[in-house]
Amino acid sequence: MALRRPELLRLLLLPLLGCRLLAVELTSSNTKPVVQEFQSVELSCIIKSTVTPDPRIEWKKIRNGETSYVFFGNKMQGDFATRAEILSRTSLVIKNTTRMDTATYRCEVAAPSDTKTIDEINIQLTVQVKPMTPRCSVPKAVPVGKSASLHCHENEGFPKSTYSWYRNSEPLPPDSKSSKSHNSSYTLNPATGTLVFHAVHKGDTGRYSCIATNDAGFAKCEEQEMEVYDLNIGGIIGGVLVVLAVLVLITLGICCAYRRGYFANGKESGESYKTPAKPDGVNYIRTDDEGDFRHKSSFVI
Repeated sequence: MALRRPELLRLLLLPLLGCRLLAVELTSSNTKPVVQEFQSVELSCIIKSTVTPDPRIEWKKIRNGETSYVFFGNKMQGDFATRAEILSRTSLVIKNTTRMDTATYRCEVAAPSDTKTIDEINIQLTVQVKPMTPRCSVPKAVPVGKSASLHCHENEGFPKSTYSWYRNSEPLPPDSKSSKSHNSSYTLNPATGTLVFHAVHKGDTGRYSCIATNDAGFAKCEEQEMEVYDLNIGGIIGGVLVVLAVLVLITLGICCAYRRGYFANGKESGESYKTPAKPDGVNYIRTDDEGDFRHKSSFVI
């Protein structure tokens, strides 16, 4: 019985290579590639040893516990059909990567002519995304001695962004003790982007901006002015006294108007309308022809 070519090749190589090399074996030049969004990346999968001349190649994507095919039946699957290709028989090249491509990719090779017929290798791809312009919230005016909270956040960047604050284009150190303005007392959280002044003073007045940074880049929000003003207690008391004086004058004016009768009812001051009394000797009668009252005189003799 004639032997098939792959089996014959395996028997010929057996004395030279040993039994170990008859098992299909995979390797990779980079099992944890990192790429920025919209760039291309190669997922390296290399057949280190096999005696099967035409092994079957498959690629799978594992994301959030779900597995889907990338390359199956010698063709790309899904949206990879227009932006991915196989390189050097086994490696996978993804063009125009997106944040949704961050996942674990499994390269599987089936070699029927080998003693160990199947091998696989996992590639962990990370697609970095630059931060978007952060949303910054800065109070416009704060009285001296009061607390003030400034907020900065963005949720598009990957990995997650860290935040730094600037006043008048000068960076604020994470520790307020090392700040150039020694009177400042604040807490800065680089992970959340929150800057809290415990008790502001006049030196904290300025233009504030925030920068969000990750491994892919950075983004900055526009500067916003925060004014710290003195709380004028004397002026507040004076304003309250002025308002009270105005209310007293208005009350007195209303009372005087009532006393002079400006708010009296016109009906009460005038004479009430009364029905004219019927003259003596006059009787009112109604006739069918006239449809109204007529009077006739009667004389008392």
